[in-house]
Amino acid sequence: MKIVQFVKEAKIELKKVKWPTRKELIDSTKVVLATSFILAAFIGGIDFVLSQLITSLL
Repeated sequence: MKIVQFVKEAKIELKKVKWPTRKELIDSTKVVLATSFILAAFIGGIDFVLSQLITSLL
């Protein structure tokens, strides 16, 4: 059956994966959170400035 073959192959491929260590995972999570926060602050700042500009023009 194709499903059984797929599961067997998927299991073999998962054994080849180099899973991150706990430290790598935590470090990557910190980078993602910091980047998300910086990007959110930047976009929020741009939104605020543009909304003030539009409000003052109208």
